[in-house]
Amino acid sequence: MSATNGWLRLVESNPGHSQWYIDRFKGLADSGADLHGEGRLIDAMVPRRSRILDAGCGFGRVGAYLAAAGHEVVGVDLDPVLIAAAREQTPGARWIQADLAELDLAAHGVTEGFDIVVCAGNVMTFLAPDTRRAALRRMADQLRDGGRVVVGFGAGREYEFDAFLADAGESGLVPDVLLSTWDLRPFGEGAEFLVAILRRA
Repeated sequence: MSATNGWLRLVESNPGHSQWYIDRFKGLADSGADLHGEGRLIDAMVPRRSRILDAGCGFGRVGAYLAAAGHEVVGVDLDPVLIAAAREQTPGARWIQADLAELDLAAHGVTEGFDIVVCAGNVMTFLAPDTRRAALRRMADQLRDGGRVVVGFGAGREYEFDAFLADAGESGLVPDVLLSTWDLRPFGEGAEFLVAILRRA
């Protein structure tokens, strides 16, 4: 794991951060907030019973929605607290503790490719800058023929959208569609969020 991973820095400086993160989203769900925009978009992009990799899955918010919709979900995250919560809340999916930049799913017995890889929740901005291309390459490597990678993150997080798209290109991924929200609003100048739907070049 990279020592400069932003999420690891947060956890090291505040050991209770992971549980706070879980509790925050539980509170949002209890208040009636809609937490499933990412899951709805991904579900609409693939046939029922598709294989989906949730890259940077956290406690399984997106992956759990997709598993409940009937997909075969594998989630990966480097935080053991979040992975433990995902396993407890959604035992029907497969949850693996691993670093996206060093991802080797075959070492965990996962040898079949995926119809789609989703990387939501600003995950890309937490990765150490020198590992972002490696993580994107690993995601691309997981795709079946015709599969796509969907990445979403916000502006102002020290990862410019143009830099991300350049990294994606260097990793063998090209854009199919660029959006500014998970509810399909078009991407354009001044957008504060990017949802990039990518395919292998």
